Amino acid sequence: MITDTEIKTAGFRALVAALGDVQAERFIALVQREPFDYTRWQRSLWPDKTIEEISEAAMKVRTGN
Repeated sequence: MITDTEIKTAGFRALVAALGDVQAERFIALVQREPFDYTRWQRSLWPDKTIEEISEAAMKVRTGN
């Protein structure tokens, strides 16, 4: 298991890699500024997938298959 600091560092690096420095900072500012319900967001992220399909996809990513 990795530490909270390592998770934050890896997350920020992923944001910068995907969005660039400026857009990553904007994303963080937006998330901090607005009320954010992670559970509600997750429920709307893949509306056409079952929990089993999501779990199977996550396991494939985790194992590299």
